[in-house]
Amino acid sequence: MTESAGTIDVLVVDDDFMVARVHRTFVERVAPFRVVGTAHTGEQAIEAVDALRPDLVLLDLYLPDLFGLDVIPRLRTAGHDCDVMVITAAREADAVRGAVRQGVVDYLLKPFDYEDLQPRLERYATQRGRLLTTVVRGQADVDRVLAGAFAPPAGGALPKGLSVETAQLVERALREADGTVSAAEAATAIGISRVSARRYLEYFHATGHADVSLRYGTAGRPERRYSRRA
Repeated sequence: MTESAGTIDVLVVDDDFMVARVHRTFVERVAPFRVVGTAHTGEQAIEAVDALRPDLVLLDLYLPDLFGLDVIPRLRTAGHDCDVMVITAAREADAVRGAVRQGVVDYLLKPFDYEDLQPRLERYATQRGRLLTTVVRGQADVDRVLAGAFAPPAGGALPKGLSVETAQLVERALREADGTVSAAEAATAIGISRVSARRYLEYFHATGHADVSLRYGTAGRPERRYSRRA
């Protein structure tokens, strides 16, 4: 474990070698995370955790030999207390409920890109830091640790730098879009920069008010498309 050095060691588990490589690249762009290994089956994941002792496992559920959630109790039985973040295409409610019961720290659906994973890793790092450094003097300290970075803004306030007026314009662009809309299209429609539109759209996505899909072209990174969640 790497608590003293401040590094968070990660094991990436995915049956697809190319996908695992992409996930590794994403993780290593976020400080203080470091990928210490990859695995492509459930048995490989168990062996890798035993050998590498990662702090966090990014766990696919559709593995060729084991269902991903069946890996977690085997890790616990072996005495490993690493955290687990599920990264999967499994959208079934039973899978989500099972993951919650197993105590996973997050559940991210494929397909996704770096902008989806980055804030989840950063929230995890913040929460982990609180757990490692907290001193419990009373209930308020416990509540602070459990809420951590995952608590929604008080009173539904927008994050710093976002305005209610612009949020309403972006929300209207989402509502009036014929299907999905990109950040560039939303920016043009309401007269703001693409970067600003992207911030609002990502906020709506993070708060559950918008869905995101990826449109793949012939070259370059996929385009993020947003739609208003009914």
